[in-house]
Amino acid sequence: MKMIENIQSFQWSPRFTHIIQRISFWLSLISVILVFYDLGFQKSDTTAQRLITMYLSALFVGCISIGLRYIFSGKHPGFKVKVIDIIILTLFVFLIIIRTDLLVADLGFFNKKGWLYLAVFLYFIREFSSLRLDFKTQYFNPAQLFITSFLGIILIGTFLLLLPNATHSGISLIDALFTSTSAVCVTGLIVVDTGSYFTQFGQTIILVLIQLGGIGIMTFATYFSYFFRGQSSYETQLMMRDMTNSEKIGEVFSAMKKILLITFTIEFIGGILIFFSLGKSVTGFGSKLFFSTFHTISSFCNAGFSTLANSLYEPGFRFNYPLHIILALLFILGGLGFPIVLNVYTYFKHLIINRVLPLRKNERCLHRPWVINMNTRIVLLSTFVLLIGGSIGFYALEYDNTLAAHTEFGKIVTAFFGAATPRTAGFNSIDYADLRFGTLMLIFLLMWIGASPASTGGGIKTSTFAIATLNFFSLAKGKDRIELYKREIADISVRRAFAIISLSLMVIGIAISLIVSFDSDQNLLKIAFECFSAYSTVGLSMGITSALSDPSKMVLIATMFIGRVSMLTILIAMLRRVRHLNYKYPTEEILIN
Repeated sequence: MKMIENIQSFQWSPRFTHIIQRISFWLSLISVILVFYDLGFQKSDTTAQRLITMYLSALFVGCISIGLRYIFSGKHPGFKVKVIDIIILTLFVFLIIIRTDLLVADLGFFNKKGWLYLAVFLYFIREFSSLRLDFKTQYFNPAQLFITSFLGIILIGTFLLLLPNATHSGISLIDALFTSTSAVCVTGLIVVDTGSYFTQFGQTIILVLIQLGGIGIMTFATYFSYFFRGQSSYETQLMMRDMTNSEKIGEVFSAMKKILLITFTIEFIGGILIFFSLGKSVTGFGSKLFFSTFHTISSFCNAGFSTLANSLYEPGFRFNYPLHIILALLFILGGLGFPIVLNVYTYFKHLIINRVLPLRKNERCLHRPWVINMNTRIVLLSTFVLLIGGSIGFYALEYDNTLAAHTEFGKIVTAFFGAATPRTAGFNSIDYADLRFGTLMLIFLLMWIGASPASTGGGIKTSTFAIATLNFFSLAKGKDRIELYKREIADISVRRAFAIISLSLMVIGIAISLIVSFDSDQNLLKIAFECFSAYSTVGLSMGITSALSDPSKMVLIATMFIGRVSMLTILIAMLRRVRHLNYKYPTEEILIN
């Protein structure tokens, strides 16, 4: 014990700890790169055996470095850090025990070698999260950081999809970039069939890209950095407050924790429900598990990717209405937005504590606080109206067309699914090439509106459309402001809403014009459908995506990216922000009509 105290009092211990941490991080990074090499390329048994030895050696050094840092830090490690380190150590001991059985030919993640990959990735996450992720506002603003994080993960995803073992017969650079962008931007447009073209390794890469793109890579990185270090700079908290839409700085990491917890909980429950709804459509426990995992993440993140060639229109899934309902609920929840889900959670918590429990004690609650905020009320109301109105419209227009093969209950479910999926989900249970023109116009509107703010979906957002609609009535009534639920909508919200609407139409219009010039042989309606789908990150298509030329694919890539991060965010990142507005010019009215 006294020897440990002497070691802790060593004058170079902070520097020594820093050196150990840096060495361990670079070792973990090299190990992860070797994992991708291991999975991405064909190798001889000798090379594979050497790689396993290198993984185990890296984990051994990692466990030693973690232990040394505990000793030299002189502090009692927190419970959370202790748990993750125990997991890494346990996996290392387990891997040593099964050392002789690690060399397997299958690249799947459900074998003994998968435990080795898991240990290496946990080791890397632990070391990466120990680094200081403090962002200086004089170098980066939240918009620039948000855009950069998406660009970075898209480029990494493109490189990984180009690995030989990611596909069965190789893939071009433009198609890999398109697929990676579609996955990170949770769009769902594809140029090659996900299920047959990519191996399970390639599909796993797409799945990870969807999850990172849906929640946001910065949310993961910053939260886990705080998780391991237990602290963060004031500037980082300010930046993450803007990125997570938190009202208070002190609630930033609490909100991020709830976002991750809610996401993984919903995806876990959804995966279980999907697993038991498959029946005999998918055979084998491993295949069912992967199918369920892939589709629950793709659904909640509103990505629209599927391992089925024709999505849910595939025979065997077309009439699986329980599966359709589960997927619809998942992408509706994902499309509501994390602030809305958190606010609803707060409301029900308040309802139970302050309303239900006092009734058992015969107490009367006199104070009724404003728990459900204005943003939540607008989003929930607009989402309800769009779902019900869209379902009725879809049912009426397609009753004797694409819905003819379904039972009455099936018609209702398919109409509901058909109205919900255009709002950035991207799954299809019908053939969109057979839809009537009136139905296509309805889908155009639903795609353009999209999901809600701070969600995994795209589009101009439900609140933007709601504010624009309320502004119509406000002007017609002669009001100089928008009022709702005894509240006044802030002028900046109105200005932002109409800026988003104008920019969206401009981007979509330019995209349509460019693709028409590059692929003049394609139908204009199908091109417009493709561009609306790309901008709103929907993923629905009338079947022309793979037939487009490379320049047109690049246009769609740019459109998907702009739609995910929003053109307004790009402008904010590019233009210098005005710091002083302590003046005001005389006001003049401009003739409008």
